Amino acid sequence: MTKPRADILVVIPCYNEESSIQNLVNDIQSVKKQHNLPIDILVVNDCSKDNTLEIVKSLDCLYLDLPVNLGIGGGMQSGYKYAYRNGYKFAVQMDGDGQHPAVELPKLLQEALRNDADIVIGSRFLEGKGFQSSFVRRLGINYFKWLNRILIGKTIHDSTSGFRVFNRKTLEIVNQYYPDEYPEPEAIVLFGLNNLKMKEVPVEMCERQGGVSSIHSFRAVYYMFKVTLGIIFVYIRLKGKYGKCSPIQNSDT
Repeated sequence: MTKPRADILVVIPCYNEESSIQNLVNDIQSVKKQHNLPIDILVVNDCSKDNTLEIVKSLDCLYLDLPVNLGIGGGMQSGYKYAYRNGYKFAVQMDGDGQHPAVELPKLLQEALRNDADIVIGSRFLEGKGFQSSFVRRLGINYFKWLNRILIGKTIHDSTSGFRVFNRKTLEIVNQYYPDEYPEPEAIVLFGLNNLKMKEVPVEMCERQGGVSSIHSFRAVYYMFKVTLGIIFVYIRLKGKYGKCSPIQNSDT
């Protein structure tokens, strides 16, 4: 790996994203030049079985080629560890399937650079523009919003969004521990118990540009059940470690 050249690392986890990763990296590079952003790009290849790795090697980006498949949580933590250990001030998560348009990236970075939030989350629901996901998934996301409010007293409208910016304080925490199976909703509890300030900004997302989602409509109820268990287990595991968090005391968006 080359020495970091910037303050911000964009981490893109990839598993079989040969149809979308090239356009995404090129789009981020275009936005970087247009806005003069101090960005490096790190693609984390999670043992893809297609041509993702070969394509990534030809692009203007850093990459990690994981020796075993770690899943989305393990892949993201690998990127966060790289960001933390190499001194980046911020790390951005963007999905490799093209759902997160690079043109929306400056919105999140502008908010993160204000230094009044530890985590900035791109939310598709604040203004209701762009791809809004399926009806069943929206029901699930609203349910998680309610569950998070009960557990940690925080209102997060799009807790499953994988379009996020972490500051250095947050990177120090996720360098040590990050949920593995359903990291986006479970991490909200982790952040709440650490008294990190989360803020959402409105973004427009797209339908995935390639690959296959791991969650289908007929599995939605099963998904909600498993994520609920994951969230509760994270809460029980970490509540004693990180101290008390009184529910429904302050609602941050």
